[in-house]
Amino acid sequence: MSRARRASLGGASPKRAPRRLDEAEAVRLFSRAFATSRGRGVELGIGDDAAVLAIGGERLVWTVDAQVEGTHFERAWLGLDAIGFRAFQAAASDLAAMGATPLAALSALTLPRGFSGAELARLSAGQAEAARACRCPIVGGNVARGPLLTLTTTLLGTAKKPLMRSGARPGDEVWLVGEVGLSAAGLALLMTGRTGARAASTRRALSAFRRPRALLTEGARLAGIAHAAIDVSDGLALDTSRMAQASGCRLVLEEAALTQVLTPELLKLAESVGRSALDLALTGGEDFALVATGTARQRPAFARRIGRCERGRGGVWERADGRTARLTGGFDHFAR
Repeated sequence: MSRARRASLGGASPKRAPRRLDEAEAVRLFSRAFATSRGRGVELGIGDDAAVLAIGGERLVWTVDAQVEGTHFERAWLGLDAIGFRAFQAAASDLAAMGATPLAALSALTLPRGFSGAELARLSAGQAEAARACRCPIVGGNVARGPLLTLTTTLLGTAKKPLMRSGARPGDEVWLVGEVGLSAAGLALLMTGRTGARAASTRRALSAFRRPRALLTEGARLAGIAHAAIDVSDGLALDTSRMAQASGCRLVLEEAALTQVLTPELLKLAESVGRSALDLALTGGEDFALVATGTARQRPAFARRIGRCERGRGGVWERADGRTARLTGGFDHFAR
């Protein structure tokens, strides 16, 4: 019996549900769609922390980042100045991962109905504070009306030799620059309403979430030393796996090494928010720390070894007893 005949008798096979679009698939679709739009001077396009353009002998590093209410922040948890500050720093962290120095920024805002002039002034003050901290003037942008508060920040920077996430090599160490896990701990405190404690660990965690700082100085110092780098925006496990995939090698994060570099504040807070310190460090995200690879001989004093690069594929978690598992977890914008 033909397939058409079976269908007419009600015996057709059910349609297969479409595969859920995740962030990695979205990037692949964009890469294919825009493959023919690569212009003259484009050294690096879609797939890294930022694009690289070679213009007149100079390398320009260009990135854009969106912060959306309900996805990246809740106004009940953050003052408008903090929302503006962290949105700018999130974009600046992409330049840090490329070893670039900020040059100028554009800010596009979508403001919900009823958003007042006083509220816009507080939001802009936070953006301006972050721009001063990054030595990166905001030179223009756009304002539009929309259902949710959204901040889209475009940053342009310069770099003599941009770092890329695709340069890791077997034999490299994996380095951590900055701290991981505290931002996630701060978010957990905000979600449970436990923000009144005066303990130093609580204040540090809340500050890590509300006012993160892009590691621009450290990123610039990594350029020329590290072989690859990526910023930790979606979780150490996920971002390390992305660098492994881009580099075509196996990056192993070692439990014994990572445990040694977790902050006392994180260790103290983890139990109180109902998560392990390692889980917060591996899957929390929005730390805006940097993960880089390079030789032991070249490792700078501000970087801590947390793993190794070897032949193979993907990101791997090596437990203290030597057992290994694939690195999993982290923030996927399309999973919500």
